[in-house]
Amino acid sequence: MTKLYAPESYWKYGREQLSMLVNGCGPEGWKRYFIPDNILWISIKEACDIHDFMYIFGESEKDREEADRVFKYNMMRVVEGESRNVIMLWARRRIALYYYNQVRNWGGTYFWQDKNPEKTFKNPKEVFSNATLGATPG
Repeated sequence: MTKLYAPESYWKYGREQLSMLVNGCGPEGWKRYFIPDNILWISIKEACDIHDFMYIFGESEKDREEADRVFKYNMMRVVEGESRNVIMLWARRRIALYYYNQVRNWGGTYFWQDKNPEKTFKNPKEVFSNATLGATPG
């Protein structure tokens, strides 16, 4: 069993409590079935759960970057610890990097979901009247 890095608070949760917060690899809902919890027959579910946990409790872009780095690090630890030959190691590393690049490129939506209070969003059409749209800032 490969040891993975996670914030201390992650390890304080029980399996049952964690299962209510995290869901392995992929987003919630039907899309999750398109992203497997394994890379060529080895499980990376725990790495994905840790990543989910860090996304839930993260509060800044710096926290998101750290969560993504930890995700990459943990996947690589699993891949390197479980791969028995060079070809599988190479292939699994490539897939792990693909997973990492996907969360870096597309994970922001999931990280920021439910973190911004509704009052911070405004419809520009409601804020600016038609008369001020043509005016120059002054």
